[in-house]
Amino acid sequence: MASLSGSRTGLATVGIACVGFVAFLALAGPFLSPYSPEEFVGAPFQPPGGTLWLGADALGRDALSRVLSGGYRTLGLAAVATVLGVAAGALLGMAAGFLKGTADEAIMRLLDVALAFPQMIFALLFLSILGSDPWLVVLVVAAVHAPQVARVARAGTLRVAGEDFVRHAEAIGTPPLRILLREILPNISVPLLVELGLRYTYSIALIAGLSFLGLGQQPPTPDWGLMINENRIGMGSNPWPVLAPVILIVLLTIGVNLVTDALARRSGATAAETSR
Repeated sequence: MASLSGSRTGLATVGIACVGFVAFLALAGPFLSPYSPEEFVGAPFQPPGGTLWLGADALGRDALSRVLSGGYRTLGLAAVATVLGVAAGALLGMAAGFLKGTADEAIMRLLDVALAFPQMIFALLFLSILGSDPWLVVLVVAAVHAPQVARVARAGTLRVAGEDFVRHAEAIGTPPLRILLREILPNISVPLLVELGLRYTYSIALIAGLSFLGLGQQPPTPDWGLMINENRIGMGSNPWPVLAPVILIVLLTIGVNLVTDALARRSGATAAETSR
């Protein structure tokens, strides 16, 4: 048991290291770039060499500079979209689980309709109609996450709503919104934090995918998803403009998943100890 616990702690440490590394590159990258991300410094798809550590991209721009300058946009948009989506989903789920009855049925059936659409198809449909402004991308990605988070929040709320402290708050006339925020939310915060981590990785993949399809950031903006699309035809000459953003996205996804998995296991172990 001790070795198993130590293994989980080690995996969590690896996850934190991966997340920290990618976050550092995303935040500090624009200040570390050797060239402007839009500056032409070599031949198209020039292999790594000299001052071009990752070579040049499809237009002869420094691939390393574009990787370093493109991360904070993807990660920043994903962070905002995830927070909005989890917050909206948590409120809807808590309201459904607490109010029950007709309100519960109405909220959850509407969310079931939203869940029936594949995430990418839903995003493509709305962005192709409304446009690809960053704030629209954020709202669409947030809307994609809200129904799934709501189901998690509703399940936790149904469990907590029958506790004595919630019933006492209702008996003394505490407003429902205050009960949701002060009594129920703290007691379902751990599964919501796990959802926050998981949804963040989904947001990154979804936003990068939208950029790859031309519905996210537009050229010549440095963006990881856009880089993959622009440079995929030259992988035989210089694969690094594609591999570098892919590797960073994979590292971040693995890191976040390891951290959220450790958080979920720790929460489960704490709950088991408390119930004894």
